[in-house]
Formats: sequence, C-alpha cells, structure tokens
Amino acid sequence: MIPSQRPQVTSSTDCYNVLKESWDTGKIEFMEQFKVMLLNRVNRVLGIYELSTGGVAGTVADAKLIFVVALKACASSIVLCRNHPSGNLKPSAADMQLTKKLKAGGELLDIAVLDHIIITSESYYSLAVEGLL
Repeated sequence: MIPSQRPQVTSSTDCYNVLKESWDTGKIEFMEQFKVMLLNRVNRVLGIYELSTGGVAGTVADAKLIFVVALKACASSIVLCRNHPSGNLKPSAADMQLTKKLKAGGELLDIAVLDHIIITSESYYSLAVEGLL
C-alpha cells in the first residue's frame, strides 16, 4: 500500500476501528492477544504486529520484542493493544505497570507510546483518554 493510502489515526476511536478490522473475531472472546500498532510521524499506520497470543486469562508482552519491531519498522510512535476475553474493559494492575514501563522505554528511544487500548467484541477502553498514560 502506498503511504498516502495507509489509514491515519487521530483518536482512540480511529485506533479501535483499525484494530477491530484486523482482529480475528473468532479469537477476541476466547483468547487474549497483544498487538502493537506501528505509526509513522503523521500517525499513518505502518502495520499491526501480533506480538503474542495467550489463554483466556492472559498473554505475555515482552518489552524487548515490542521495541525491536518498532525499531525495524522505523515507527515514530506505537499504540499498545490487547483484548480482554472476559469482556471486562478495566485495565489490570499488570496492564498499568506494563504501560508505564513501555512509555519510559519509548522515551529513551524516541518512540512515543500514544495509547494502550483494551478491546472487547463490543467496545474499547483507552488509557490515554482516561488520563492514565
């Protein structure tokens, strides 16, 4: 896809819509997945990387792998995303700790962590919108 045709995200709703299109709807309510949306300097989507797939109650998000992918893609910023098969949109303490850790790591690498979005089959929760980023 040529750069001008890539989706551009300017809000958490835009991110959710792009993520929802790429998510396997057969998995969203059954197993937790962690994905990373990679963005260029004008917030056009370079790609969505599926980092991990776990079980019903969790999955692993390795900070080193997140930044390896972002660096290889020459991403200027990233949006973290995971689904909660339970349907609960509230971030866990582990979600909050991971977000803080990745935001700090991104600052060292000049890769902005713009948001951490939790999605379900029906809705989403944005840590940025809620002032938790």
